[in-house]
Amino acid sequence: MQRLRIALQAAFHRPRTRIYRWVQAFVWLLIGFSIVLFGIELFTGPDHPANSLLQWLDGIVLSLFAVELILRIVSFRPQELDVFRPPRVRRFWYHVRARLLYCLSPLVIIDIITVLALFPALRGLRALRLLRVLRTAPVFRYANPFHTLLSSFHDNRLLFGFGLLLAGTATILGGVTIYLLEGPLVPDGNPTVANLGDGLWWALVTLTTVGYGDISPVTPIGRVVGGTLMISGMFTLALFAGIVSQTLLRAVLSIREEQFRMSTYVNHIVICGYELGARMLLDALLDEIDPNVTKLVVFAEGDRPADLPPEFTWVSGDPTKESELDKVRISHAAGVIVVGQRHVSPQQADAATILTTFTIRSFQKRNPAISNRLKPLHVVAEILDTENVAHALTSGADEVIETTRMGFSLLAHAMTDPGTATIMSTVAAARAHSVYCDAIPDSIDTPLSFGEVARLVKSATGALVIGLRDPQTRLDRINPANEITVDGGVQLVYLAEAPVLRPKS
Repeated sequence: MQRLRIALQAAFHRPRTRIYRWVQAFVWLLIGFSIVLFGIELFTGPDHPANSLLQWLDGIVLSLFAVELILRIVSFRPQELDVFRPPRVRRFWYHVRARLLYCLSPLVIIDIITVLALFPALRGLRALRLLRVLRTAPVFRYANPFHTLLSSFHDNRLLFGFGLLLAGTATILGGVTIYLLEGPLVPDGNPTVANLGDGLWWALVTLTTVGYGDISPVTPIGRVVGGTLMISGMFTLALFAGIVSQTLLRAVLSIREEQFRMSTYVNHIVICGYELGARMLLDALLDEIDPNVTKLVVFAEGDRPADLPPEFTWVSGDPTKESELDKVRISHAAGVIVVGQRHVSPQQADAATILTTFTIRSFQKRNPAISNRLKPLHVVAEILDTENVAHALTSGADEVIETTRMGFSLLAHAMTDPGTATIMSTVAAARAHSVYCDAIPDSIDTPLSFGEVARLVKSATGALVIGLRDPQTRLDRINPANEITVDGGVQLVYLAEAPVLRPKS
């Protein structure tokens, strides 16, 4: 007997066991088969010759559901028994109470409603078997919001119980009152209030402000009761609105996170971190990138800022946690920009940037889909302290932008060579002569000297070649000698109004 009890608990209440997975697979087959039977019966109609066979098969499936449900309830073990060793009477009470509470859980109630369709008078409940799909439905890849929704009801059951108790009390009082005032017990009463059920129905409809109009009070005192219920209904709805908004917010937010996870966005740009100082970065991105072609995603903690441009998608999360990176589909992104924090010291900001970069690269190693990419994920990190540049490169950043040093260098150089800061700002800005780095065009046969390559590019495109870049070592040579031999393995660094050497996609 003990071995049977342990086997049943493993089969119905221990997801990590093999027998549990087999039982769940069998339940899923029953759910799918029952839905197919239900759909066939809907389309064939009650007079079809095969209807009796369908009902017989449907009864067998519902009977198996009932057996599975009974075994699940019987094998349920109270958690108190894992902590206490109560006497026999209290032990029996623990078993009874735990099973009653288990039967009142939302998912088990769905199963009970499904099984009730075995009774001929309740065959109309067969359509509710579709709700069984919500038990383990893998509709959402990362988290099932239906489970989150049900857990919100469970965790806040006292609040919902209070709201339902208030609504139930008002319904009973209003229904009994209108029945006593205008029911059949009163001479010349209200003909629409034939029994207590009619009174309760009228009270519920009035309390919820639906107002079907099939039943309405005809006496002055009955209308006073109706007006009181209407006002009570306003407060009841406000109470439920407050409870729902406070308790179900987490479930709604999880669905919003799933929206991007389950999207088909590919080749998008992810900006990790957002503060007031980062708004200029977003404006610069809009100048460089067409948001209608490339999706722009801001990944940071908190709610969406009011000043965030509508072209950007906001995803709330912590980019330093590897478990949250797939919220923004890092594995499918084209590049990542890690923005330094402004409200902390430069060392703390760079530490967070380095940790984010390291986390992204660690996520890449654990995700096999990234290894199949045509182009590697390009990570650009902002560093505020020059001492941390090497650390950022070691953590996995492809490029490091020293924004503080760069700004200070431009300020200092502008004092010795006036106008140079303006020139560099123009070069860095969009829609002007900017710096680009692309492969040598196929129309130029290499090897050639640097001077000859620069002349050919200038005459063909108007771009000014100013240097060479080794794509393997990422070493740059600016303004090399004209006699240096250039082969096809290097990239050209050039100034132009557009990336004229880049192949048209």
